[in-house]
Amino acid sequence: MSADEQAIRALIARWLQATHDGNIDEVLALMAPDAIFLTAGQPPMQGHQAFADTLRHVLNDNVVESNSEIDEIEIEGDMAYCRSTLEVTIVSKHGKLPLRRTGHTLTILRKDAAGTWHVTRDANMLA
Repeated sequence: MSADEQAIRALIARWLQATHDGNIDEVLALMAPDAIFLTAGQPPMQGHQAFADTLRHVLNDNVVESNSEIDEIEIEGDMAYCRSTLEVTIVSKHGKLPLRRTGHTLTILRKDAAGTWHVTRDANMLA
């Protein structure tokens, strides 16, 4: 496994852990400033602020537990994509029943001049 693939796998693990921990700043640090997120039935979320607002809203009342099985990573220069199967459980802090979603994701990543990978586009097909 190449160093770039290891770095991308580590980024995904950090993303999941930071989301679980409610560390929005850590999640934002893993994203390119111009990141765009696509989810079914919703308009695209563009940029850090839109993503942070949405995540903050979810984390105010919930804890997010997730697991990602990486199915494929392809790297070409400073661009890469990662296809994965994602399971997310949103656990209410107020005793409501958990909400579980599973599905596939396609994430596009870009490596910056310092050699650090960031999520630049993400399509999430959870249902």
